[in-house]
Amino acid sequence: MEESSYKISGVDIDAGNNAVDKIKPFVQKTFRKEVLTGLGGFSGLFQLDMGRYKNPVLVSGTDGVGTKLKVAIELGIHDTVGIDLVAMVVNDLLTSGAEPLFFLDYIATGKLEPQKITEIVKGICTGCEQAKMALIGGETAEMPGMYSQSDYDLAGFGVGVVERDKIIDGSTIQEGDLLYGLPSSGFHSNGYSLIRHILFNKHQMAVNEYIDELKCSLKDILLKPTTIYVSIIQKLKELINIKGLSHITGGGLYENTMRIIPGGLDIELNQWDVPKEFLWLQKLGSVSDSEMRRVFNMGIGMVLVIPPSDADLLKQQCKDIIWVGKVFKK
Repeated sequence: MEESSYKISGVDIDAGNNAVDKIKPFVQKTFRKEVLTGLGGFSGLFQLDMGRYKNPVLVSGTDGVGTKLKVAIELGIHDTVGIDLVAMVVNDLLTSGAEPLFFLDYIATGKLEPQKITEIVKGICTGCEQAKMALIGGETAEMPGMYSQSDYDLAGFGVGVVERDKIIDGSTIQEGDLLYGLPSSGFHSNGYSLIRHILFNKHQMAVNEYIDELKCSLKDILLKPTTIYVSIIQKLKELINIKGLSHITGGGLYENTMRIIPGGLDIELNQWDVPKEFLWLQKLGSVSDSEMRRVFNMGIGMVLVIPPSDADLLKQQCKDIIWVGKVFKK
Protein backbone atom coordinates (compact mmCIF):
# COMPACT_ATOMS: atom_id res chain seq x y z
CA MET A 1 0.00 0.00 0.00
CA GLU A 2 1.42 3.40 -1.06
CA GLU A 3 2.23 5.68 1.84
CA SER A 4 0.15 8.84 1.87
CA SER A 5 1.77 12.27 1.99
CA TYR A 6 0.83 15.91 1.51
CA LYS A 7 2.88 16.02 -1.71
CA ILE A 8 1.07 13.01 -3.16
CA SER A 9 -2.24 14.73 -2.38
CA GLY A 10 -1.12 17.70 -4.49
CA VAL A 11 0.43 20.13 -1.98
CA ASP A 12 4.19 20.68 -2.19
CA ILE A 13 5.54 22.47 0.91
CA ASP A 14 9.07 22.60 -0.53
CA ALA A 15 7.77 24.39 -3.63
CA GLY A 16 6.10 26.94 -1.37
CA ASN A 17 9.33 27.56 0.53
CA ASN A 18 11.17 27.88 -2.77
CA ALA A 19 8.68 30.49 -3.96
CA VAL A 20 9.14 32.53 -0.77
CA ASP A 21 12.91 32.53 -1.22
CA LYS A 22 12.55 33.72 -4.82
CA ILE A 23 10.25 36.64 -4.03
CA LYS A 24 12.08 38.01 -0.95
CA PRO A 25 14.40 40.41 -2.85
CA PHE A 26 11.49 41.98 -4.75
CA VAL A 27 9.34 42.35 -1.64
CA GLN A 28 12.14 44.00 0.34
CA LYS A 29 12.46 46.70 -2.33
CA THR A 30 8.93 47.90 -1.44
CA PHE A 31 9.63 48.38 2.27
CA ARG A 32 9.21 51.81 3.85
CA LYS A 33 10.95 52.93 7.05
CA GLU A 34 7.75 52.18 9.01
CA VAL A 35 7.97 48.42 8.28
CA LEU A 36 9.17 46.51 11.35
CA THR A 37 9.17 42.91 10.08
CA GLY A 38 10.68 40.97 7.22
CA LEU A 39 8.99 38.45 4.95
CA GLY A 40 8.09 35.05 6.36
CA GLY A 41 6.56 35.87 9.72
CA PHE A 42 3.01 35.16 10.82
CA SER A 43 2.03 38.82 10.43
CA GLY A 44 3.36 42.11 9.14
CA LEU A 45 4.09 45.04 11.46
CA PHE A 46 3.87 48.67 10.36
CA GLN A 47 4.50 51.55 12.79
CA LEU A 48 2.49 54.64 11.86
CA ASP A 49 4.60 57.78 12.27
CA MET A 50 2.29 59.73 14.58
CA GLY A 51 4.54 62.77 14.36
CA ARG A 52 3.37 63.33 10.79
CA TYR A 53 -0.35 63.43 11.58
CA LYS A 54 -2.66 65.41 13.85
CA ASN A 55 -5.85 63.36 13.54
CA PRO A 56 -5.16 60.37 11.29
CA VAL A 57 -7.88 58.16 9.85
CA LEU A 58 -6.97 54.76 8.43
CA VAL A 59 -8.53 53.88 5.07
CA SER A 60 -8.78 50.26 3.89
CA GLY A 61 -9.74 48.49 0.69
CA THR A 62 -9.71 45.07 -0.91
CA ASP A 63 -10.16 43.85 -4.48
CA GLY A 64 -9.07 41.36 -7.12
CA VAL A 65 -8.25 41.28 -10.82
CA GLY A 66 -11.28 39.35 -12.06
CA THR A 67 -11.27 37.28 -15.23
CA LYS A 68 -8.38 39.27 -16.67
CA LEU A 69 -6.46 36.46 -14.97
CA LYS A 70 -7.94 34.00 -17.48
CA VAL A 71 -6.38 36.04 -20.28
CA ALA A 72 -3.01 36.04 -18.50
CA ILE A 73 -3.24 32.27 -18.08
CA GLU A 74 -4.33 31.79 -21.69
CA LEU A 75 -1.38 33.84 -22.98
CA GLY A 76 1.10 32.52 -20.40
CA ILE A 77 2.04 36.03 -19.18
CA HIS A 78 1.98 36.55 -15.42
CA ASP A 79 4.20 39.57 -14.67
CA THR A 80 1.58 42.32 -15.14
CA VAL A 81 -1.54 41.15 -13.29
CA GLY A 82 0.13 41.91 -9.96
CA ILE A 83 0.26 45.57 -10.98
CA ASP A 84 -3.47 45.36 -11.74
CA LEU A 85 -4.09 43.91 -8.28
CA VAL A 86 -2.37 46.79 -6.51
CA ALA A 87 -3.99 49.36 -8.81
CA MET A 88 -7.53 48.16 -8.18
CA VAL A 89 -7.03 48.50 -4.43
CA VAL A 90 -4.92 51.64 -4.25
CA ASN A 91 -7.01 53.65 -6.71
CA ASP A 92 -9.99 53.03 -4.44
CA LEU A 93 -7.98 54.24 -1.43
CA LEU A 94 -7.10 57.43 -3.30
CA THR A 95 -10.74 58.42 -3.67
CA SER A 96 -10.80 59.28 0.05
CA GLY A 97 -7.64 61.38 -0.27
CA ALA A 98 -5.54 58.72 1.47
CA GLU A 99 -1.79 58.24 1.29
CA PRO A 100 -1.19 54.50 0.66
CA LEU A 101 0.80 52.78 3.41
CA PHE A 102 0.93 49.01 3.06
CA PHE A 103 -0.42 46.09 1.05
CA LEU A 104 -1.03 42.36 1.51
CA ASP A 105 -1.74 39.77 -1.16
CA TYR A 106 -3.41 36.38 -1.42
CA ILE A 107 -2.56 33.94 -4.22
CA ALA A 108 -4.50 30.69 -4.60
CA THR A 109 -3.56 28.08 -7.20
CA GLY A 110 -4.11 24.47 -8.14
CA LYS A 111 -0.39 23.73 -8.43
CA LEU A 112 2.29 25.93 -6.92
CA GLU A 113 4.94 26.70 -9.51
CA PRO A 114 7.70 28.83 -7.91
CA GLN A 115 8.64 30.62 -11.14
CA LYS A 116 5.05 31.57 -11.92
CA ILE A 117 4.50 32.79 -8.35
CA THR A 118 7.70 34.82 -8.63
CA GLU A 119 6.45 36.54 -11.79
CA ILE A 120 3.11 37.36 -10.17
CA VAL A 121 4.70 38.75 -7.01
CA LYS A 122 7.25 40.75 -9.02
CA GLY A 123 4.25 42.47 -10.61
CA ILE A 124 2.70 43.12 -7.20
CA CYS A 125 5.99 44.60 -6.02
CA THR A 126 6.19 46.82 -9.10
CA GLY A 127 2.68 48.05 -8.34
CA CYS A 128 3.56 48.70 -4.71
CA GLU A 129 6.62 50.69 -5.74
CA GLN A 130 4.48 52.78 -8.09
CA ALA A 131 1.98 53.31 -5.28
CA LYS A 132 4.74 54.08 -2.74
CA MET A 133 3.42 51.45 -0.37
CA ALA A 134 5.05 48.48 1.35
CA LEU A 135 4.17 44.85 0.64
CA ILE A 136 4.31 43.59 4.24
CA GLY A 137 2.69 40.18 3.96
CA GLY A 138 0.70 37.68 1.98
CA GLU A 139 -0.45 34.12 1.58
CA THR A 140 0.11 31.58 -1.16
CA ALA A 141 -2.35 28.68 -1.02
CA GLU A 142 -1.95 25.51 -3.07
CA MET A 143 -5.42 23.97 -3.39
CA PRO A 144 -5.63 21.01 -5.77
CA GLY A 145 -9.22 20.07 -6.46
CA MET A 146 -10.36 23.66 -5.91
CA TYR A 147 -8.44 25.01 -8.93
CA SER A 148 -7.04 23.29 -11.99
CA GLN A 149 -3.25 23.04 -12.08
CA SER A 150 -2.74 26.09 -14.32
CA ASP A 151 -5.39 28.31 -12.71
CA TYR A 152 -4.83 30.85 -9.97
CA ASP A 153 -6.69 33.70 -8.31
CA LEU A 154 -5.45 36.91 -6.70
CA ALA A 155 -6.82 39.13 -3.97
CA GLY A 156 -5.27 42.18 -2.38
CA PHE A 157 -5.80 44.29 0.72
CA GLY A 158 -4.41 47.78 1.28
CA VAL A 159 -4.34 50.40 4.01
CA GLY A 160 -3.80 54.14 3.71
CA VAL A 161 -4.05 57.16 5.97
CA VAL A 162 -5.62 60.60 5.67
CA GLU A 163 -6.02 63.54 8.04
CA ARG A 164 -9.64 63.64 9.19
CA ASP A 165 -10.12 67.23 8.01
CA LYS A 166 -8.69 66.38 4.58
CA ILE A 167 -10.94 63.42 3.75
CA ILE A 168 -12.36 63.67 0.23
CA ASP A 169 -15.96 62.44 0.33
CA GLY A 170 -17.92 64.50 -2.21
CA SER A 171 -19.97 66.27 0.45
CA THR A 172 -19.05 69.77 -0.77
CA ILE A 173 -19.86 69.09 -4.44
CA GLN A 174 -22.38 71.61 -5.77
CA GLU A 175 -24.12 72.68 -8.95
CA GLY A 176 -21.67 74.04 -11.52
CA ASP A 177 -18.67 71.98 -10.41
CA LEU A 178 -16.70 70.40 -13.24
CA LEU A 179 -15.72 66.79 -13.94
CA TYR A 180 -12.27 66.08 -15.35
CA GLY A 181 -10.88 62.67 -16.23
CA LEU A 182 -7.42 61.17 -15.97
CA PRO A 183 -6.82 58.86 -18.95
CA SER A 184 -6.87 55.10 -18.47
CA SER A 185 -4.27 52.77 -19.94
CA GLY A 186 -6.97 50.78 -21.71
CA PHE A 187 -9.48 48.33 -20.29
CA HIS A 188 -7.79 48.28 -16.87
CA SER A 189 -9.28 45.29 -14.97
CA ASN A 190 -12.98 45.43 -15.76
CA GLY A 191 -15.23 43.92 -18.39
CA TYR A 192 -13.01 40.93 -19.12
CA SER A 193 -15.83 38.40 -19.08
CA LEU A 194 -17.36 40.30 -22.00
CA ILE A 195 -13.95 40.73 -23.64
CA ARG A 196 -13.26 37.01 -23.40
CA HIS A 197 -16.73 36.19 -24.71
CA ILE A 198 -16.10 38.33 -27.79
CA LEU A 199 -12.48 37.38 -28.46
CA PHE A 200 -12.24 33.75 -27.42
CA ASN A 201 -15.78 32.46 -27.81
CA LYS A 202 -17.66 34.52 -30.35
CA HIS A 203 -15.20 35.77 -32.95
CA GLN A 204 -11.93 33.96 -32.39
CA MET A 205 -11.24 33.58 -36.12
CA ALA A 206 -11.68 37.32 -36.73
CA VAL A 207 -9.39 38.51 -33.94
CA ASN A 208 -6.16 38.55 -35.96
CA GLU A 209 -7.75 40.79 -38.58
CA TYR A 210 -8.56 43.41 -35.97
CA ILE A 211 -5.17 43.01 -34.24
CA ASP A 212 -3.58 43.97 -37.57
CA GLU A 213 -5.90 46.97 -37.69
CA LEU A 214 -4.64 48.18 -34.29
CA LYS A 215 -1.01 47.37 -35.18
CA CYS A 216 -0.26 45.75 -31.84
CA SER A 217 -0.38 42.35 -30.17
CA LEU A 218 -3.20 40.80 -28.15
CA LYS A 219 -0.93 41.07 -25.11
CA ASP A 220 -0.48 44.80 -25.67
CA ILE A 221 -4.24 45.30 -25.77
CA LEU A 222 -5.48 42.94 -23.07
CA LEU A 223 -2.67 42.76 -20.50
CA LYS A 224 -1.65 46.41 -20.33
CA PRO A 225 -1.53 47.10 -16.56
CA THR A 226 -4.09 49.30 -14.86
CA THR A 227 -2.82 52.83 -14.27
CA ILE A 228 -1.88 53.65 -10.67
CA TYR A 229 -2.80 57.29 -10.00
CA VAL A 230 -0.95 57.83 -6.71
CA SER A 231 1.72 60.28 -7.86
CA ILE A 232 -0.58 62.58 -9.81
CA ILE A 233 -3.38 62.61 -7.21
CA GLN A 234 -0.95 63.26 -4.34
CA LYS A 235 0.45 66.19 -6.31
CA LEU A 236 -2.92 67.64 -7.35
CA LYS A 237 -4.58 67.50 -3.94
CA GLU A 238 -1.90 69.87 -2.60
CA LEU A 239 -2.67 72.42 -5.34
CA ILE A 240 -6.33 72.09 -6.22
CA ASN A 241 -9.61 71.86 -4.34
CA ILE A 242 -10.57 68.29 -5.22
CA LYS A 243 -14.13 67.88 -3.97
CA GLY A 244 -14.62 64.32 -5.16
CA LEU A 245 -12.73 61.43 -6.75
CA SER A 246 -14.24 58.49 -8.60
CA HIS A 247 -12.32 55.36 -9.64
CA ILE A 248 -13.93 54.21 -12.90
CA THR A 249 -14.40 50.44 -12.75
CA GLY A 250 -17.35 48.13 -13.49
CA GLY A 251 -20.46 50.24 -13.95
CA GLY A 252 -18.66 52.83 -16.05
CA LEU A 253 -18.15 56.54 -15.58
CA TYR A 254 -21.70 57.61 -14.86
CA GLU A 255 -22.61 55.01 -12.23
CA ASN A 256 -19.28 55.21 -10.40
CA THR A 257 -19.23 59.00 -10.33
CA MET A 258 -22.82 59.22 -9.10
CA ARG A 259 -21.67 57.32 -6.00
CA ILE A 260 -19.95 60.51 -4.79
CA ILE A 261 -22.54 63.08 -5.97
CA PRO A 262 -24.79 64.45 -3.16
CA GLY A 263 -28.54 63.99 -3.35
CA GLY A 264 -30.49 66.40 -5.54
CA LEU A 265 -27.63 66.69 -8.02
CA ASP A 266 -26.80 64.89 -11.26
CA ILE A 267 -24.00 64.94 -13.82
CA GLU A 268 -24.07 65.81 -17.52
CA LEU A 269 -21.38 64.08 -19.56
CA ASN A 270 -19.56 65.43 -22.62
CA GLN A 271 -18.22 63.49 -25.57
CA TRP A 272 -14.50 62.69 -25.61
CA ASP A 273 -12.18 60.81 -27.93
CA VAL A 274 -12.59 57.15 -26.98
CA PRO A 275 -9.35 55.13 -27.40
CA LYS A 276 -9.28 52.87 -30.42
CA GLU A 277 -9.18 49.57 -28.50
CA PHE A 278 -12.69 50.22 -27.13
CA LEU A 279 -14.03 51.01 -30.59
CA TRP A 280 -12.28 47.91 -31.93
CA LEU A 281 -13.91 45.68 -29.33
CA GLN A 282 -17.31 47.28 -29.83
CA LYS A 283 -17.14 46.70 -33.58
CA LEU A 284 -15.93 43.12 -33.20
CA GLY A 285 -18.62 42.19 -30.69
CA SER A 286 -21.49 44.34 -31.99
CA VAL A 287 -21.85 45.90 -28.52
CA SER A 288 -24.28 48.80 -28.05
CA ASP A 289 -23.06 52.24 -26.99
CA SER A 290 -24.98 52.05 -23.71
CA GLU A 291 -23.52 48.64 -22.85
CA MET A 292 -19.97 49.82 -23.61
CA ARG A 293 -20.39 52.86 -21.37
CA ARG A 294 -21.77 50.77 -18.52
CA VAL A 295 -19.15 47.99 -18.65
CA PHE A 296 -15.93 49.84 -19.54
CA ASN A 297 -14.08 53.00 -18.49
CA MET A 298 -14.01 54.18 -22.15
CA GLY A 299 -10.60 55.78 -21.67
CA ILE A 300 -11.19 57.53 -18.32
CA GLY A 301 -9.69 55.82 -15.27
CA MET A 302 -10.25 58.42 -12.57
CA VAL A 303 -12.65 61.38 -12.36
CA LEU A 304 -11.95 64.53 -10.35
CA VAL A 305 -14.73 66.91 -9.33
CA ILE A 306 -13.42 70.47 -8.90
CA PRO A 307 -14.76 74.03 -8.76
CA PRO A 308 -14.60 75.96 -12.06
CA SER A 309 -12.07 78.38 -10.52
CA ASP A 310 -9.45 75.59 -10.37
CA ALA A 311 -9.89 74.36 -13.95
CA ASP A 312 -7.04 76.37 -15.49
CA LEU A 313 -4.56 75.31 -12.82
CA LEU A 314 -5.61 71.67 -13.25
CA LYS A 315 -5.01 71.87 -17.01
CA GLN A 316 -1.60 73.43 -16.41
CA GLN A 317 -0.61 70.55 -14.13
CA CYS A 318 -2.11 67.76 -16.31
CA LYS A 319 -1.67 68.27 -20.03
CA ASP A 320 -3.62 65.07 -20.80
CA ILE A 321 -6.59 65.86 -18.54
CA ILE A 322 -10.00 65.43 -20.20
CA TRP A 323 -13.07 67.55 -19.47
CA VAL A 324 -15.85 65.00 -19.15
CA GLY A 325 -18.81 66.92 -17.75
CA LYS A 326 -20.38 69.07 -15.07
CA VAL A 327 -22.69 68.88 -12.07
CA PHE A 328 -26.23 70.21 -12.30
CA LYS A 329 -29.29 70.36 -10.07
CA LYS A 330 -32.03 67.85 -10.87
